[in-house]
Amino acid sequence: MTRIEAENEINAMKNVDIRTVDKGQLVDIRTISIDENLPLEERIMDFLQKIRNPYCYRVGKIAVKIEYEDTDITFEQRFEKILANG
Repeated sequence: MTRIEAENEINAMKNVDIRTVDKGQLVDIRTISIDENLPLEERIMDFLQKIRNPYCYRVGKIAVKIEYEDTDITFEQRFEKILANG
């Protein structure tokens, strides 16, 4: 796969519309098991192969869409801010 093809595939995964996606086609993240004995890179690749789309998957009957922002702010910092503004 070329770099351009890989970027196109990633963009297609990112752009899945959670409102119209066929939930039956999404992988239920609860069914994924990862071999913790594998090196980190292999565990990551194993997860990506199993989840198929790390940006959109299911937890039970609920579809989940994840978006990442290019920032240095951590999840913990954002969560603390949410709690502080409560």
